Parts: sequence; C-alpha cells; structure tokens
Amino acid sequence: MRQVSTGGTAAATNEYSKLPGLVDVHVHLREPGFLYKETIRTGTMAAAAGGFTAVCAMPNLNPCPDSPEHLKIQIDAIQRDAVIPVFPYAAITEGENGTRLTPMDRLSSAIAFTDDGRGVMSDELMEQAMRTAKRLGKLIVAHCEDEHYPRESSQAEWMQLKRDLELVAKTGCSYHMCHASTKESVDLMREAKAAGLDVTCETAPHYLILTDEDVRKAIETDPHPGRFKMNPPIKAAGDREALIEGILDGTIDMIATDHAPHSAAEKSGPFTDCAYGIVGLETAFAVLYTNLVVKNIIPLDKLIGLMSTAPASRFGITQDPDSTFALWDLDDEYAIDPAAFKSKGLSTPFAGQIVRGRCLKTVVDNKEVFTVE
Repeated sequence: MRQVSTGGTAAATNEYSKLPGLVDVHVHLREPGFLYKETIRTGTMAAAAGGFTAVCAMPNLNPCPDSPEHLKIQIDAIQRDAVIPVFPYAAITEGENGTRLTPMDRLSSAIAFTDDGRGVMSDELMEQAMRTAKRLGKLIVAHCEDEHYPRESSQAEWMQLKRDLELVAKTGCSYHMCHASTKESVDLMREAKAAGLDVTCETAPHYLILTDEDVRKAIETDPHPGRFKMNPPIKAAGDREALIEGILDGTIDMIATDHAPHSAAEKSGPFTDCAYGIVGLETAFAVLYTNLVVKNIIPLDKLIGLMSTAPASRFGITQDPDSTFALWDLDDEYAIDPAAFKSKGLSTPFAGQIVRGRCLKTVVDNKEVFTVE
C-alpha cells in the first residue's frame, strides 16, 4: 500500500495525497423537472467521484425555486437523495423570466440569488435585487449575458458585467460573477476590485484549457461536436491567456465546473442544433491538475484554493479538513472515459484526453461517500 500524504501540497512520487474537499458553486442538478438529464442522486454521486464535498445547485428547474413552496420541493429532494451537501440557489426573478422579482425576503434559506442561464436585462430590477440582497446579507450571483448582442460575442458577457459593476458601486451589494470567459471581463473585475467593490468571479476549466480553434476543429471533424458547445461559448486564445493571468494575479477567485448535463439526444447532431452545456464534476480536478499544475503554471496549493478554500469562504460553506476530504493518486495517468461517469450526462470536450490525478476516495463528515471501483 502506498503512503498517504496529508499535506495540501503535491505528493511525492508513489504517494497518495489527502486534499481538502472541493467546493463547486456552479452545478446544474436538473431536479426537480428534468430528471432525464440528471438527478440529485446521480449529480452528487458524480461530484463525490470528482472529489467534491459540497456543491451549489442552480435554479433553472421546474418548478423554479422562485417561491418558498417551490424551493422546498428541491430541498426535500436534496435531503432525501444527496450523497454530499447541496446548497440550493433561489432565482432572482420569477421563473427566471426577468420581469418580476421573487419574494427574496422569504427565500433567505437559499445560499444566494441567481438567474443563471439568463442575464437580468432590466437595470431597475437588478438594482432592486441588489438592494434587497444587501439587506438580507446575501450574494447576487450573475450570469452576464446582454441579449442585445450575439451570444457568441464577447460583448454579450462584458457589457452586462459592466452594467452590473456600476450597480454594485451604487448599491454596495456583494456580487459574484459566473463563468468569466473574456479578457474584457477580467479587466473589469480587476478594476472593480481595485476600486474596493465587494466582488468575486469564477471561471471554468474549459475556458482555461480550450480556445475557439478547438471548437472550429470539432465542428469540422468531430462526430460529436456538441461536446464543445456551452454558454458562454469558448473564446479566443487571448481570452484564455487573460483568464490564466487573472488566476495568477488573484482577479479570478475560483474555478467552478458549470456542470450542465443533457441527454445524448440533446447533444447529438449538428453543432447548431445541440443544447448548450457540458458536464465537468468528474473531470475538473484532473484536467486542471494536468494542464495547470503539472505544466508549472500554478502550484497545487493555488489550485486547491481556487477549487476549495476560496469558494467555501465566499459562500460561507464550512468544512472540517480532518473529517471532510478526498484521497487522490496524483501519479495515476489515464484517459477520460465518459462511459465510466456517475453522471447521466456524458458530453465533455475532454473525452479521451490523457490526464493525471485520480480520486480514490471522498469523505464527508467522516463518512465515505465515494470509493473508486
């Protein structure tokens, strides 16, 4: 049996590493409403298999958690079926339709407020939401997408972020940006932090590893190009470089997966017909460890901060590292195989890639929630 390294730094060759449990603040579990895509049980099993010990669940559900009654349906399912802690979001607007605010005062049991999947287009509604969230001591978590611009354009993201940051300065709200994908967003967040605003942001593994050239090649040659289709879309090499620089200088606070499972039918066929979204819980750490840590772009401690310490701190999620952790073999090299996923969703741009780092066991509050087969 190999020895176990209990520190937070990279293990020596032929040692296992005991690392803090990962925290993902951006996960789509699809329940209630879309159980053919994912369930709370399959999604949290996938999370545990990826070394995650807590996740925050997005509200694009049916019914949408836009009232206490609807939120309770989700909470009941979580209490019944989740294998790791799940913290649900509540929607900012009713049905995430952007026209009327939810009763935010009655939804304070949610981890935060977001309309993820859609940007809040109304300046007035977003300002009102921010003022209410500030009073409640809650985060506004924003999917930045200005519908006046094509989704594929950088402007669709950063123009709404610019609007939001102006409203943050006006209201004093605590604000978190979802899945940053453009260099302009990094610049805007850097400026906002320098100005003293209470803002944080995340990016996702695919924006740090891939570029639009990979997408173009997939559309031309890949039999399953839909595995490269997500929202926001992957941008140019310059954007990827800016995101990495943002991680290095602290502008980007954390990495989240935006795990968004769909059925095989929804991800098949021509690229233009495929649903937006890929899965990421079971690949995130290995992909990032291989491409960022092994290549000496960032140290392992930094990656753990981005995937565990920082998201837990920002979202108020408490974990005891002595009783909640994951055991990894950082030397194990293998090809990513979606057929082995716990998730119902199998669509990933990293299928077949050779990566290092395999989760062997995940423990939450001294209870084993995953052990490698």
